[in-house]
Amino acid sequence: MQPCPAPFNLADHVLSAGRDTPDKIALAVLGPTRAERWSFARLEAAVRAVAGGLLALGLTPGAHILLRLGNTPEFPIAFLGCVAAGLIPVPTAEGLTQPELDKLTPLVAPKTILAAPGLALPTSPPCPVLTDLTALMGHAPADYVMGSPDRLAYLVFTSGSSGTPKPVAHAHRAIWARQMMWAGWYGLRQDDRMLHAGAFNWTFTLGTGLLDPWAIGATALIPAPGTPPEALALLLRRHDATLFAAAPGVFRKLLAGDAPLPLPTLRHALAAGEKLPEALRSRWQAATGTTIHEALGMSECSTFVSGSPVRPAPEGTLGYPQPGRRVAVVTPDGAEVAPGETGILAIHRSDPGLMLGYLRQDGPALPLSGDWFLTGDLVSAEPDGALSYHGRRDDLMTTGGFRVSPLEVEAAFQTAPGLIDCAAAPVEVKTDTTVIALAHVGDATEAALRALAEARLARYKQPRLYIALPALPRSANGKLDRRALAHLLKDRT
Repeated sequence: MQPCPAPFNLADHVLSAGRDTPDKIALAVLGPTRAERWSFARLEAAVRAVAGGLLALGLTPGAHILLRLGNTPEFPIAFLGCVAAGLIPVPTAEGLTQPELDKLTPLVAPKTILAAPGLALPTSPPCPVLTDLTALMGHAPADYVMGSPDRLAYLVFTSGSSGTPKPVAHAHRAIWARQMMWAGWYGLRQDDRMLHAGAFNWTFTLGTGLLDPWAIGATALIPAPGTPPEALALLLRRHDATLFAAAPGVFRKLLAGDAPLPLPTLRHALAAGEKLPEALRSRWQAATGTTIHEALGMSECSTFVSGSPVRPAPEGTLGYPQPGRRVAVVTPDGAEVAPGETGILAIHRSDPGLMLGYLRQDGPALPLSGDWFLTGDLVSAEPDGALSYHGRRDDLMTTGGFRVSPLEVEAAFQTAPGLIDCAAAPVEVKTDTTVIALAHVGDATEAALRALAEARLARYKQPRLYIALPALPRSANGKLDRRALAHLLKDRT
């Protein structure tokens, strides 16, 4: 792809396409009886007004602004308003508790907190807290602060699934790099209507659900807060969605019944956040007549491997590196593995979508092994270049001296009658003895599950414990929390 132009501002780039169609709907927040709609002209006016209001408070470019906002239009307006003004927004999940915020806030040292009423705040906020964004939206507009595309634009926290969340520093150029996803994953068009089922403050929603559609001049559709997953099919039909994006857990809930799921305007769906089971993809195809294209990504680089309408992923694989990406399969010391061998998926330091680094007091630091950033995802390359996924390096289970991927275990049960959801995790049953446990949701019997395991898995991969649960621990966006699952199963044994 072409290098990012300079000078550059992420917010200016996101909103520039909409200037050609100022009256077109940029954002619709879909409620049960009505939708709140924002045109491109109204959206940009609000973004520039917020930028002006923040600068009028005496904040200077480079200051960190903690966002404690919910799933309302104020969130993307505040995010882009900060970026437009050269300030550094730090989105946070709506459901974070006060103790969690007490740990995270010092890591980013905010100068101001923009907060929605009722959301948790740090115990002793280290800076002013603003709760009236309406007043900011009434301010005189500011011009976009232009500069190097390599300068810091925003901070996001990692999920913390393998430990304490870390602040990830992204440059303005990150939005330019996302164009590699438009053809390499979405098949995104200006006339699209993208419905995303996640919360605004999730990087998957922020990028795929909002910023990318706006950057091409398309419409973003977001369910109103509190919308149950079961209502999404009606919203997809009622609002003529052409693309639908969600975590696999949301697709699973939409397919809870066996009836067809007619979605006449939908071209295809998009999944990310965790590995999509092949059985779930097949069930979606049967119910809707459309395909799910999956992508692998992370907070540090968004998505970079995917299937797409023009190059679907071969069955059982993630798909291909997106055109323009430079990735490799390497050893822990950064040496490329032999073709077909399993190794760590790595991103070259030159990728324009790669983070500046993890924020430290002295600035961002990018951990590298040679010229490669190691993602922690284990993959192997097929002869045609497609990548097969073998799980997270830190998720592998060790039992009887063998290393086992939970994904391989879980895949064996996806067709079990009556099974709604399942996940595998290691459980220590006594000192120095760890076994594989399968947590399962639904009406599948233990006998039926054991029979499937014996037929499809080597003995060392078979679960020794089968634990029925009312639901698996998942985030608000449907992503499985493996750390919480491991604690839950330990308490049950």
